[in-house]
Amino acid sequence: MAKMTTAKPFIKFLSLLPIRSHAGSKPVGGGQLKSTHMQSWTDYQSQHKARFLDELLALLRIPSVSARSEHKPDMQRCAEAVKQSLLQAGVDKAEIYPTEGHPVVYGEKIVDKNKPTVLVYGHYDVQPPDPLELWHSGPFDPVIRDGKIYARGSADDKGQFFMHVKAFETMIHTATLPTNVKFIIEGEEEIGSPNLGKFVATHKDLLKADVILISDTAMLSLDTPSIDIGVRGLSYIEVEVTGPNRDLHSGVYGGAVANPITILARMIASCHDANNHITIPGFYDDVVEATPAERALMAKAPYNEAEYKKDLGVSQLWGEKGYTTNERTGIRPTIELNGIWGGYTGEGAKTVLPSKATAKISARLVPNQSSRVITEKLLNYFRQIAPEGVTVRAEEHHGGEPYMTPIDSKAYRAAASAIEAVFHKAPIPVRGGGSIPICALFEKELGIKIVFMGFGLDSDNLHSPNEKFNLENFYKGIETIPYFHQFFAEK
Repeated sequence: MAKMTTAKPFIKFLSLLPIRSHAGSKPVGGGQLKSTHMQSWTDYQSQHKARFLDELLALLRIPSVSARSEHKPDMQRCAEAVKQSLLQAGVDKAEIYPTEGHPVVYGEKIVDKNKPTVLVYGHYDVQPPDPLELWHSGPFDPVIRDGKIYARGSADDKGQFFMHVKAFETMIHTATLPTNVKFIIEGEEEIGSPNLGKFVATHKDLLKADVILISDTAMLSLDTPSIDIGVRGLSYIEVEVTGPNRDLHSGVYGGAVANPITILARMIASCHDANNHITIPGFYDDVVEATPAERALMAKAPYNEAEYKKDLGVSQLWGEKGYTTNERTGIRPTIELNGIWGGYTGEGAKTVLPSKATAKISARLVPNQSSRVITEKLLNYFRQIAPEGVTVRAEEHHGGEPYMTPIDSKAYRAAASAIEAVFHKAPIPVRGGGSIPICALFEKELGIKIVFMGFGLDSDNLHSPNEKFNLENFYKGIETIPYFHQFFAEK
């Protein structure tokens, strides 16, 4: 086996639950897995390794950007490709379900109605690739450099859900599939899954399962494997400030008319105080503060601040006073400015006082915070602090709830045992800083828990230029996932 590559020591977070719930738990299926199964999986995956990669690269070439209307035909084409990949892997049936937006792809293999059912969730849509000039190669022209696949969607989430398709194929073609498996691969996760809730609510019988398995998260590294047990929620809004009825000459009118960019910048700056504490009234009302003992547990997660800063190219870190960097990005809520524009931004100079300025703003939420409540607080705040001389339009884009998964469940223990079987180390339970809006929705509608088994790295440039996915992580995921099914199926 090639030497394991290690991610930059990016931060993830230990569970607030006692460590004994993980370390003291008896692994599911310990010692019961048939060695013949293991060998047949290894043989099949080795034989088809090159094909697995070629098929993933073909999927990555489809520019399935859900946020842009011009890519609607590409979204349909990608849905068709996902459907074909499921059929090729061995599902009994696969269908494309239209929604009011982009379609949902569903597939299933029912081996025995008395056996447990695993519902695999993923998404085939990707973030816009901008800014294009910062990519070292085309975002939809995947290349392999230094053992990494560079392409939009390589880690988020095409490469990760495709691991499940190939792991499933492995079990089908080696006659070792121990569970029923269902796939739901959607096309709107990157825009907040606006139509998935309706689909799930109207297809409860179709999606009935015993656990939901998701690979849309990261692990600390291949040397220090981990499992996310929680993700933060999300509130995403857009604020537009309008001043004069047209762009004005900045010399003729400057100093006499409020500049929307200046006003918007002041409004945004007012969201934090000198200690980087969020000032919006009521923002922290539902946040449960971690105890000193819980924070001590979190401090055990591997972290090297010097390397963290070096990797990001920053000389100083920034955040809420009184909390460590890992706490700020795991157990604390945040507000971030995602984009801002107004006036003239083209080449050269154009001295204007703009008519409008606009910003996209997101808040990451922690357990007990409600995206609906926080969104309303954000919208009201920007509407109320607008000074005279401008008008403000504030509207919601999308949101999602924070989610925690129990680490004393059979499903979590099956995932932990699977990772330990392949990595020869027990995974660390951690909390991630990102958001998967559909998690709370799934549990509410289907009444089942979620287990995260992510194989990406925090350094994979998700949502950024030069997104990547390590080949070794891709193959390790395919190798590990059959163990989960086997351990979960054992009584």
